[in-house]
Amino acid sequence: MSDIEIARASKMKPIGDVLKKFNIPDDPLSFSPMGRHIAKLNFAYFDKLKDKQSNLILVTAITPTPAGEGKTTTSVGLNDGLNKIGKNSIVCLREPSLGPSFGMKGGAAGGGYAQVVPMEQINLHFTGDFHAITSAHNLLSALIDNHIYWGNKLNIDKENIVWKRVVDLNDRSLRKIKINLEKLKANTPRNDSFDITVASEVMAIFCLSNNIEELEKKIGNITVAYTKEKKPIYAKDLNAHGPMTVLLKEAIRPNAVQTLENNLAIIHGGPFANIAHGCNSILATKTAMKLSEYVVTEAGFGADLGAEKFLDIKCRKANIQPSCVVLVATIRALKMHGGLEKDNLKEENLEALKKGLPNLNRHVENIKKFGLELVVAINHFITDTDKEIQLVKDHCAKLKIKVSLCTHWADGGNGAKSLANDVVELCKNNKRSNFKYLYSDENSLLEKVEKIAKEIYRADSLEIEDETKTKMKLIEQAGFGRFPVCIAKTQYSFSTDPKLKGAPTGHKLQIREVRLSSGAEFIVVVCGSIMTMPGLPRVPAADNIKLNKKGDIEGLF
Repeated sequence: MSDIEIARASKMKPIGDVLKKFNIPDDPLSFSPMGRHIAKLNFAYFDKLKDKQSNLILVTAITPTPAGEGKTTTSVGLNDGLNKIGKNSIVCLREPSLGPSFGMKGGAAGGGYAQVVPMEQINLHFTGDFHAITSAHNLLSALIDNHIYWGNKLNIDKENIVWKRVVDLNDRSLRKIKINLEKLKANTPRNDSFDITVASEVMAIFCLSNNIEELEKKIGNITVAYTKEKKPIYAKDLNAHGPMTVLLKEAIRPNAVQTLENNLAIIHGGPFANIAHGCNSILATKTAMKLSEYVVTEAGFGADLGAEKFLDIKCRKANIQPSCVVLVATIRALKMHGGLEKDNLKEENLEALKKGLPNLNRHVENIKKFGLELVVAINHFITDTDKEIQLVKDHCAKLKIKVSLCTHWADGGNGAKSLANDVVELCKNNKRSNFKYLYSDENSLLEKVEKIAKEIYRADSLEIEDETKTKMKLIEQAGFGRFPVCIAKTQYSFSTDPKLKGAPTGHKLQIREVRLSSGAEFIVVVCGSIMTMPGLPRVPAADNIKLNKKGDIEGLF
């Protein structure tokens, strides 16, 4: 059966019954049902709960390939596996974006028998959080232009407005636009552009706020423009933070759903790791950590992007740290890193697999730089041969790291019990004092970027223009030098060249621009040719999505 057929055949429980496992009362103060199988969690109840020493498990992966790795599927499978072996566990995931759903990547609700449901709602409009974030973001855009139209009291330089608009779709035609073309007396045409919603600073603030008061404060600190004298204009100068927060009032509450095995999943926020920080919300993670002894969460794309940002940005902001890391790998993806084309992956090829293993090594080394222990999860495909599996197991044994063959896609939680036991053992032996960030707050912005480039990507140097260096210094002089950096680059390589697979060295990290996110409190460093507004492929997934005569969705998965 297809993923969507498996999801439709599942026997979901009322969401109140799923929450009851964690002693959450069926009460309006604790949660608000949104239909039978989805709920918004209410702060009135969860704010009163005490923190507990929960084990946070970070699921990350090797460098992505078109062969697929299965990070979300493994996160869901591991959560079900932990519950199978008698542990209290919750999985925390990001909300899917409509851009990939109608583009080329597909949804983000897992797959096979390791899914979160109701899958169709989760992958489409869900609870409307992304629409709220889009509306809040674009309200600020409207307020900026309205302020200029009615006299521009703040003296905003129309050529130095840094706040773009957003939409939660892939639309390359919106990367550069011209607005104010209507011939009104106070209108002056100007250049503008769109990002995808997941790249919005409002999305980042949404995910990095510990409460709604902090959300409003951070929104107020967004830099939207500059005067001709280079003085910054903030969202609070336009009184935008109040109405924007009102639009986010319901969205900021985490969403509760369930896995196919009726275990609790909290899904909230959804920044991409190639253009943003790539983690679900702090509120979702901390809520889960108040309820459960184990919390499984993922960080987007490979460990060089998602895991680095999870550890250096989210953990720093939330004052949390993982007890261990699960590094997801597939035989298929490793063979692609060894030079094999996608059409040839079904055949056994030990030589290509050996050549691809350095990519695995690189991610293992990088995770250990943070003082964390890990287990490699081999996400099993039916085309994997015994010799290929054994080769990876032997290789991991030489590295002295645990490895688990996982069949959760086909077998659900039962297929991840071995991985669950390995995770429990790592959590028991976890030495929290070993955890460390890659860089300190005191490092200069350039030093922070260099550390990531050289220690995580293994670049020899930075390719950066003097003008960009000057902008970094100006950001530091303005008081933002202690912020962490958020690298925006291709997810397909350690380098800025998406075609350079494996574990390249000797390359340069090409820095195109830097962007101050004064509200989210990080600096975005845009590298290579990465776009913050993706385009659709030649044949988008949207071509095959429709309603059949029964009213069911076809082509989504």
